Amino acid sequence: MPRTPAERRSAGPGPLVRHCGPLPLLAVSLLAVPASFAVTTWVAGAAGLAAQLLCLPLVVDRWRALPRRLLPGAVGALSVGWSAWLLGEPGQGEPLLAALTAALRLAVLVLPGAVLLAWLDPAEAGDHLAQRLRVPGRLVVAVVAALGLLSALADAWEQLAASRRARGLGPGPGPLSRGRWLASTAFGLLVDAVRRAGRVSTAMDARGAAPGGPPRTWALPAPWRRADAVCLLVGAAVLAVPLVVALVVR
Repeated sequence: MPRTPAERRSAGPGPLVRHCGPLPLLAVSLLAVPASFAVTTWVAGAAGLAAQLLCLPLVVDRWRALPRRLLPGAVGALSVGWSAWLLGEPGQGEPLLAALTAALRLAVLVLPGAVLLAWLDPAEAGDHLAQRLRVPGRLVVAVVAALGLLSALADAWEQLAASRRARGLGPGPGPLSRGRWLASTAFGLLVDAVRRAGRVSTAMDARGAAPGGPPRTWALPAPWRRADAVCLLVGAAVLAVPLVVALVVR
C-alpha cells in the first residue's frame, strides 16, 4: 500500500519539520505578516531575522538549494533598502537606518514562507484544509489544482524553450534578442497555462467538483500531531521576537 506524503517525510532523515502537517506550515508563514509590521526599527528587524536564521537547522533539508530559494527574497530586500536610501535625505544617518529597517522588514516577511512552504504537499494541504478547517470542497479542489499547475510551470517552460531551440528560434547573442526570446516564450507559457486551466476545469466538473454535486469524501486522514503543535508554538515564539524587541527598545 503506498504511503502518504506525511509518512514518506517522516520515514527519511531530515529536520524536525518533516513530521509536521501543512496547516502549521501555512499558519507560521502567515504569521510572518504581522511580525513584519512589528519591525519598526533596525534593531527589531535584526533580532527577528537572527531568530529565524537560528531556527534554520530545524526546517532546512537541502542546504545547497537554500541560496536559490532565498535569492528572490534577498534581491527584493536589497532593492527595497536601496530605494529607501535613495529617497532619503543625503548627508544624514537616518535615511541609512530607515533603509536598513525596510530591508530587514521584508526579509522577516519572506524568510519563513520561502523555507517552510518547500515542505508543502498540495494534495495533503487540501485534505487538511477540508477536514480540519472545514473549507468548502470545491474551493479546496480548485486550490490543489492551482498549486499543481503552478509546480508544473517550470517543466512547461523548459519544454517550450527546448522546442523553440529545436525549431531554430533560440535566443541570439545580444541582450535585445534574448529579451525578445524571453517575451515570446513567456507568451507561449501563458497560452499553455490557459489551455491547462481549461482542461482542469472540465476534469473537475466531470469528477463532481461542479456546484450542486454530491457530498465529497477525502481519501487520506488529516491528523493533528504533537509535532504540529510544537511547530506552531515555536514559529509563533520566533515571529514574536520583533514585537518584543520593539516594545523593549524604545
